[in-house]
Amino acid sequence: MKNKFGFILIKPQLGENIGACARSMKNFGFNKLNIVSPKFSFPNHKAKVTSVGAYDIINNTKVFKTTAEAIGEFDIVISLSARKRDINKKHLTIRDFSKILATYKKKRIGLMFGPEASGLSNQDLSLSNFILQIPTVNNFKSINLSHSVTLICFEIFKLLNKKLFKKEGKNIKISSKSKINLALKHLIKLLETKDFFVPKEKKQSMILNINNLFYRFEPNDKELRILASIVTALSKNKH
Repeated sequence: MKNKFGFILIKPQLGENIGACARSMKNFGFNKLNIVSPKFSFPNHKAKVTSVGAYDIINNTKVFKTTAEAIGEFDIVISLSARKRDINKKHLTIRDFSKILATYKKKRIGLMFGPEASGLSNQDLSLSNFILQIPTVNNFKSINLSHSVTLICFEIFKLLNKKLFKKEGKNIKISSKSKINLALKHLIKLLETKDFFVPKEKKQSMILNINNLFYRFEPNDKELRILASIVTALSKNKH
């Protein structure tokens, strides 16, 4: 399914940004990169160096003269914009983006990013199906090109790999409350021999706090045995 996604960079200005985009794509398992009219001869040395091992993506990148040609292989095109545009397109939130990907999971989807300095033109935006804005603070919306690509790669990766993001249950068996109770009795008995509960009228309150502390834990049997051994060792008088 990942091969159905492609990334389209419109008139990128820096080779190192393209290299960083390729690196992020490879991090998350994507490999299709199209470029429209880069501002330099591509691929250049900086693009390759910054890709840090994603040479295969750089070497297989397709370069086009127009945006229309670059998006030709895709069924759905989603444009990225740092600000909301006054254009007759549906603007997506990140949550909407996930829903769109689920709706069009059998379609070839292109993600289009504009030049570092100016972003996508209205002409480029007119060729897309949707416009996606990555949420940021209001007073600083500009995101580096490669960072934008990384965020979008990660969002798609999460959707395609839900099992990786599910919280795994603990495999270690937690000790029963009765065993915790025995350990606490042992602790309290030793504390009493050391005259810990002073003043006496606060003893019950102090025991209550100790109970709150230990019953909140989820120790296993081994951890309880270690705790009991520590308490016993500390209670012994040195000769």
